Amino acid sequence: MYSTIGDAISIIKPGSNLFIQTAAAAPQQLINELVNKAHQLHDITIYQMHTEGAAPYANPEFKDIFKVNCFFIGANLRKAVQEKRADYIPVFLSEIPALFRKKIIGIDYALIHVSLPDAHGYCSLGTSVDIAPAVLENARHIIAQVNPNMPRTYGDGLIHISKIDKMVEVNDPIHTVTIETPDELNRKIAEHVASLIEDGATLQMGIGKIPNAVLSMLSSHKRLGIHTEMFSDGVIDLIESGVITGEMKKKRKYKIVSSFLLGTKRLYDFVNDNPMVEMLDIAYVNDVHVIRQNPKVTAINSALEVDITGQVCADSIGTKMYSGVGGQIDFIRGASLSEGGKPIIAMPSTTAGGQSKIVATLKTGAGVVTTRANVHYIVTEFGIANLYGKNLQERAKALIKIAHPAHREQLEAACFGVSRSKEYSL
Repeated sequence: MYSTIGDAISIIKPGSNLFIQTAAAAPQQLINELVNKAHQLHDITIYQMHTEGAAPYANPEFKDIFKVNCFFIGANLRKAVQEKRADYIPVFLSEIPALFRKKIIGIDYALIHVSLPDAHGYCSLGTSVDIAPAVLENARHIIAQVNPNMPRTYGDGLIHISKIDKMVEVNDPIHTVTIETPDELNRKIAEHVASLIEDGATLQMGIGKIPNAVLSMLSSHKRLGIHTEMFSDGVIDLIESGVITGEMKKKRKYKIVSSFLLGTKRLYDFVNDNPMVEMLDIAYVNDVHVIRQNPKVTAINSALEVDITGQVCADSIGTKMYSGVGGQIDFIRGASLSEGGKPIIAMPSTTAGGQSKIVATLKTGAGVVTTRANVHYIVTEFGIANLYGKNLQERAKALIKIAHPAHREQLEAACFGVSRSKEYSL
């Protein structure tokens, strides 16, 4: 039933399109063997979302062999994209599956990472379902590394061994990330965000210091639900303590709905064979029509910078691509249309270098991910600006109030031509 890794990768032909599975499920042994056989290949085009771990196929020495396209720029491809050795495809996360289902992008070989087959021959895609179902429906060949450490998750991520062309046995730990303790800055931001979350809300949030801090402040909340493109360890304590029940949701009631996971071994053990967690196709999870049907959808996202009118740049620093559109606008829009929903952009008021993230104008070449018409709440450590229904001058005043004090006078001068520092003092 199983092949050697060399035999599995040897079926890949020059001139092919490859898919690599997402995030913690990136099949590292298959990736390493692909690179080992690079001298036998040419004109290989790779499509992926972001992956965790190494991405050696994007190294400079392989730029004439592997053409890498990503739908979201992870840390391991950021330099390659910025140096034009890899590229980025701008697209809403919810619409990526349609690129494969409509045959806009064809895939010859899908490299995936799955659980052991069950008694009926079904493997699970485990930690990363997201865009994979659409790929696997349309890929000409499927190559899988099969790992006893990959959790078996419920939902859309099952694949029968009869659909897999080559299976390679591995026994590797699933990639984990450290869950950092939020610092005082992020706790202040989280306090403001948590104050906006109502009992019975349906939450969307990702991974990072701000989401972790927000979750740590919800222990007194009741009847919360989860419908999110991804989640991490922070939800586990709230589920086990009965804060997250899903009982108020209209879609997949009582279920934790997600598309991919990234965290520690505790998270992967928690989701393993857990029917409360449903890992679903991202075309469903991020569908605005689906999202909006849940009550009080509270979507918490971030930004690289926000201009004084409310335009949100979340994918680039000027012309330099940094991440991607992702699912931000899917959930911002879904939360906006949800009964009692709250779309939130939460971020520190300054960069690590001390520059203001609230700016008079976005950097030249910066991309607008969330338009000023979509924005409701902007949150920093200095408070909450609700821009919904505000005119441009009202927006500017509200945003200056939550900018860092060191930058307020400059923002006032840029927006109004005068200093109003007393008006905006804390």
